[in-house]
Amino acid sequence: MLQLPRFLLFLSLTITAASDAETLVGRLEARYRAARTLEATFLERYRENGREVRVEAGKAYFLRPGKMRWEYEKPEKNMFLVDGKFVWFYAPDDHTATRMPAKKSDDWRTPIAFLTTGMKLARICSEVGPAPDAKPSKAGNEVYRCTLRAAEDEKGGAAQKVLFEISPQSELARIVIPQEAGMQIEFEFKDWEWNPALAKRLFQFEPPPGTVIVNGLLPEAPGMRQ
Repeated sequence: MLQLPRFLLFLSLTITAASDAETLVGRLEARYRAARTLEATFLERYRENGREVRVEAGKAYFLRPGKMRWEYEKPEKNMFLVDGKFVWFYAPDDHTATRMPAKKSDDWRTPIAFLTTGMKLARICSEVGPAPDAKPSKAGNEVYRCTLRAAEDEKGGAAQKVLFEISPQSELARIVIPQEAGMQIEFEFKDWEWNPALAKRLFQFEPPPGTVIVNGLLPEAPGMRQ
């Protein structure tokens, strides 16, 4: 039987993998683009040089266009909110709310922006492809590596690569975002709800009496305040 030269076989497998990746990513984008509101539970893990140093948990809510609310329940209550104009971080125990214009925010949730804007991953990632070296958190899921455009645009900065894990149901299961100095942030999502009834006031921040509002940079890692 005639056999393909090795480089042609490799090229064929590469094209097939790229086509499969484009199809699965396209399904993910289409499913989330069709939803006006979204709700999910999440776990947020912080790792330093491979060692887990903190785990946070809560619920996240998304409203198109461009609004989201993250309610942290464990180990302490915090709230991160994007209302379309400002980005807020509220710490009830500190009676403090930090805000900054959404356009100036370079928060690490940037790779999740496509959930609320209908934006294609191609607008966020200069390159998306399979990550065979990354083990999925659940059997049957597929992991893809995204090279963020924003990181490429930084002068002298290395391109930041983010991992997206997608379930067979075209749901976002996990995002892994590397940080500087060996730090890594990982989001794991479960129990997605599509088009739940969410009140618009959920995406409006109303400071409780006595809350001090500070204009400035947001904490890089909610819950890890010194």
